[in-house]
Amino acid sequence: MEKIQFQAESKRLLEMMINSIYSQKEVFLRELISNASDAIDKIYYKALTDENLTFNKEDYYIKVVPNKENRTLTIIDAGIGMTKEDLETNLGIIAKSGSLAFKKENELKDGHDIIGQFGVGFYAAFMVADVVTVISKALGSDQAYKWESEGADGYTIVPCEKEQVGTEIILKIKENHEEDTYDEYLDEYRLKAIIKKYSDFIRYPIKMDISGKRAKEGSDNELEDYTEEQIINSMVPIWRKNKNELTEEDYTSFYHEKHYGFDKPLKHIHISADGAIRYNAILYIPEKTPFDYYSKEYEKGLELYSNGVLIMNKCADLLPDYFGFVKGMVDSEDLSLNISREILQHDRQLKLIAKNINKKIKSDLQSLLKNEREKYETFYQSFGKQLKFGVYSDFGTHKEVLQDLLMFYSSKEKKLVTLDEYVSRMPEDQKYIYYASGESNERIAKLPQAELVAEKGYEILYFTDDIDEFAIKMLMTYKEKEFKSVSSADLGIEENENNQDADKEVNENKDLFDFMKEILAGKVKDVRVSKRLRTHPVCLSSDGEVTIEMEKILNSMPDNQNVKADKVLEINMNHEVFQSLQSAFESDKEKLTLYTNLLYNQALLIEGLPIQDPVEFTNDICKVMV
Repeated sequence: MEKIQFQAESKRLLEMMINSIYSQKEVFLRELISNASDAIDKIYYKALTDENLTFNKEDYYIKVVPNKENRTLTIIDAGIGMTKEDLETNLGIIAKSGSLAFKKENELKDGHDIIGQFGVGFYAAFMVADVVTVISKALGSDQAYKWESEGADGYTIVPCEKEQVGTEIILKIKENHEEDTYDEYLDEYRLKAIIKKYSDFIRYPIKMDISGKRAKEGSDNELEDYTEEQIINSMVPIWRKNKNELTEEDYTSFYHEKHYGFDKPLKHIHISADGAIRYNAILYIPEKTPFDYYSKEYEKGLELYSNGVLIMNKCADLLPDYFGFVKGMVDSEDLSLNISREILQHDRQLKLIAKNINKKIKSDLQSLLKNEREKYETFYQSFGKQLKFGVYSDFGTHKEVLQDLLMFYSSKEKKLVTLDEYVSRMPEDQKYIYYASGESNERIAKLPQAELVAEKGYEILYFTDDIDEFAIKMLMTYKEKEFKSVSSADLGIEENENNQDADKEVNENKDLFDFMKEILAGKVKDVRVSKRLRTHPVCLSSDGEVTIEMEKILNSMPDNQNVKADKVLEINMNHEVFQSLQSAFESDKEKLTLYTNLLYNQALLIEGLPIQDPVEFTNDICKVMV
């Protein structure tokens, strides 16, 4: 029996493929099942044009048969089979696809797309098998043939006996070797799991004989072993069903079956697109944040199918980072795949799907915000931070997409509000969107810096997430309104009263402020009269782009560079404390130094900043009390 050599290019490709193309050995079963499905599809298409041929779907199946004793795994199909010429052409020349040729010849357009198009999937079998045997009898042929190969050395083809039309692929599974365990590909439950993972939505039944135990007839205590043939795959994917046929429970069940999350999703999005590119998708907005969501271990991405066959478990390119919380899947017959189904060409089709999905997610989130506010707020509590990261990332590239989805706690409404809602309520004389930053809403509400803005009746947005102020700095404006921190040196609020007397008083006390500034040299940029304080004696404000809250956040990071905001100590001239400062300046500079340090440390505490020397601070308090 003469051994036929693979072509030189095919031999090199086979060696490379066995060792490197597929990242997981288990995909060999996906490839062989997909080929079996193609073989049945070809009979279906033949029946469309051949009046002597009928296609009864119930007669067609794929069967997987493990045999631990002989270390063989057999994949049987009732498909169209192969002639000797087919075996030589399709299996003798790697990357020569019979399915692709069949598709071109028949111009398939009715939705039963042929899965395999590149002809290398079959050779994935050599990743787990020492010997691969193919026994096939073609439709309309009386003679069957056996193709056999041990790998890159070549193959043989000989006539053989086979009663039924179709193909059997017999894999002689490798022995376990060091870190590689091949026994799993003979275990019926492991095989079942692989089929469910990759081939659950193949349109023909995939059968296996499954063993188990049951109560022996006539006995309550005795068990007996039994084996029964089961259909492993579900065959009809939920995304190809009519939306009107599906209930909320169906979508929730699919969410849990696919292990997208343990929670109940807040919303599902079912897409059936039939335009420039055809695809189906089911997407979910989860209710709760996964435990590892804000960690490096979290992987975003959607399951990607090609005609019902799982190609990628996490296709990150289908989701932007800011919508990385979305779970679900996409199935398309139009995706271009190269020599391995798991290596996608990053082409126009994939980008177009991603673009459409991005628009759809935003649209549905806006709808949720408008029509189901409570649900949206639940979502925002879990994933609002991610939207803010999206505004900040990539130098603000995505801010136009996300700005209308942002929410912040309102000083007036005492609840989360959108930027649009804030701007719609702004009085005509209000120039800026005012915000205050802090660790909690309760602490922000007590900030002395907010007194003047609140007195004016202006609404203040509370920023409690670390990312908030950074995101807003990137956003810069919303509907032509600039953002302004209540701690900013210039609040932009014009005083209606005549300020001549106040300016005169400031000038008269210039020496006092200069002396205090000298005492706090290196700690503050300036000491000045406050125009914002009403009841509090002192506060800190900031000059420049870096605010005090931003300083705290940046310096809490592992690789901090000791960033400092330009702090200004503001003194309320209308407070009784100011009289004590004036008196001390005139008669007791040592006491003024004591008061200045106390006021500075008091301002630090209000801001939630650490006091440089707590012992000195407590001693200063004791000096005042004595």
